[in-house]
Amino acid sequence: MKLLFLLLLAAAPAFAQTVPKAGPITVAQDGSGTYRTVQEAVDAVPNQSQTTVIIRIKPGTYREKLVVPTLKIHLKLVGENAETTILTFNDHTGDAAGHDTYSSHSVLVQANDFAAENLTFENNAGYTAGQAVALHVEGDRCTFRRCRIVGNQDILFLAAGHTRQYFQNCYLEGTTDFIFGASTAVFDHCIIKSKKNSFITAASTPEQQPFGFVFLNCKLKADTALAQKVHLGRPWRPNAKVVYLNTEMGSHIAPAGWDNWKNPANEKTAYFAEYNSTGPGAKPAGRVAWAHQLTAKEAKAYTLKAIFAAEVPWQP
Repeated sequence: MKLLFLLLLAAAPAFAQTVPKAGPITVAQDGSGTYRTVQEAVDAVPNQSQTTVIIRIKPGTYREKLVVPTLKIHLKLVGENAETTILTFNDHTGDAAGHDTYSSHSVLVQANDFAAENLTFENNAGYTAGQAVALHVEGDRCTFRRCRIVGNQDILFLAAGHTRQYFQNCYLEGTTDFIFGASTAVFDHCIIKSKKNSFITAASTPEQQPFGFVFLNCKLKADTALAQKVHLGRPWRPNAKVVYLNTEMGSHIAPAGWDNWKNPANEKTAYFAEYNSTGPGAKPAGRVAWAHQLTAKEAKAYTLKAIFAAEVPWQP
């Protein structure tokens, strides 16, 4: 037994060298950080960490098709400034590699309890490329603060039903259906900019899921040269749920507000609503008859605690 102990003790220093160093990991393209690419840093962190692992990303344009795998839980990516720290790629549907909506992402987050701050998620495939996802999220309990999500069609894919994401003080810019998917997501004090006549949301909320996309205290803006008639949303699936509360709407928002995606049957199942919309695009009297204007009592139900309630409660 004593001999075994001595052998283990002698081997300990060599083993310790394989364990990642404690503290934040840094990524810098010039070699001044722990790693040169974000993917290398993500791959290096421990699987199934029970404490938050921070990766600090120095300014630069990181051209990577980044994947945060399922086992890389409790991971946090932190940039210095979203304007200067950019994660980008340019895959799109119908390209030579055969990408589709589910594989065109620049960044794919599969892990739960992921967080990002001060970063830009971009797909720069171009204006005519069709579906080109900048950020695809499948994980539950994911938060994004002071981030930019930019591109053209279908930039933010919140793909998985019964998952939850929270976006605070973020900037989202795109064209057709550029916020879409099945999750429960809150956009809190975000700026949403439309680049052409189109639809902001295309929710596919599962029937038994009480909340879909909720916009709190946001601002809807537009490139007014090309975006003069924009709808708040249309249902990608019949039970889509989208609600805007205390949101400032520019003149580009169409008076009708909502669209049934050429299927009148969706009007009976989709739930589209507003409360206390302001600005020139806030025209409750002109909205489609099947949409809802919430009462003050109904609006009070849209708290983070209520929206994110589940078997495992979460309040970011």
